Amino acid sequence: MTPSDEILDIVDEHDVVVGQAPRGEATAQGLRHRCVFIEARDADGKIFVHRRTATKLVFPAHYDMFVGGVVGAGESYDDAALREAEEELGVTGLPRPEPLFKFLYEGGGHTWWSYVYRVRCELPVKPQVEEVAWHTFLTDEELEQRLGDWQWVPDGLESHRRLQAFRESS
Repeated sequence: MTPSDEILDIVDEHDVVVGQAPRGEATAQGLRHRCVFIEARDADGKIFVHRRTATKLVFPAHYDMFVGGVVGAGESYDDAALREAEEELGVTGLPRPEPLFKFLYEGGGHTWWSYVYRVRCELPVKPQVEEVAWHTFLTDEELEQRLGDWQWVPDGLESHRRLQAFRESS
């Protein structure tokens, strides 16, 4: 099965399941589904940053400061967050990511409910080559310096902006 064949729950504006569709169809038709965004920090508090592979269905070859992806049909946000973090970082035994907040992302013909998490990854990472073309860990300051220079995934930028506001209000 290819990633575009993966079955997703299609949800309404209240995040209630209204149907199911293959991922490729959901992407092509702009059907609202569910995604998770996990900020992964190493033992020194640096953020995992990567460039997506050129073969990704959405935002190929863009940079991202989150690991994550779609929530499969019938899968919980929490289970998807752990699965996606372990897959993209190439680790097993990661602590369960901490859920922070959820928001509805809408942009560029795409729409999905987005749950933002954070996790500390003190294990050596070996990112999934099908997902990650390049990676490093950056300090918060280094990340901020690159925000205007690199081509970032728009949903990741929106999640980053909201995560900063969340931290400021906490």
